[in-house]
Amino acid sequence: MTFYEEKISHIKNSCYSNNKQIETIIATRHFIDNNFEKDLKLDFLSNIKFTSKYHLQRLFKRYYGLTPRQYLINKRIEKSKENLINGMTVTETCFAVGFESLGSFSKLFKTKTGKSPSQFQKEQVSRSK
Repeated sequence: MTFYEEKISHIKNSCYSNNKQIETIIATRHFIDNNFEKDLKLDFLSNIKFTSKYHLQRLFKRYYGLTPRQYLINKRIEKSKENLINGMTVTETCFAVGFESLGSFSKLFKTKTGKSPSQFQKEQVSRSK
């Protein structure tokens, strides 16, 4: 059982008995995990599960501690790390994980990791040698 599944199970057993809410949030997270490279907006995610975007955002934050947007960004950054380690260029990585701008990708990457994408890639290459 993953960390998130344990947390949801704990919350479900102690506070909430609404399985529909939990299923909606889990399905949303799975959708983000499988489609992170696409242009995912809150409106789109809420329409998939036939719920209000504000309600979806509140539930997601309650169960995962992050908004859907924050979760998506974290997912993209993690995947971009894998791509950079595997030899993709920074530009290829940027667009492969769903960012629309190289500048915003670089800024977010540096904010999350403390290093620019090119610095991160150089360090990984030097470590592997």
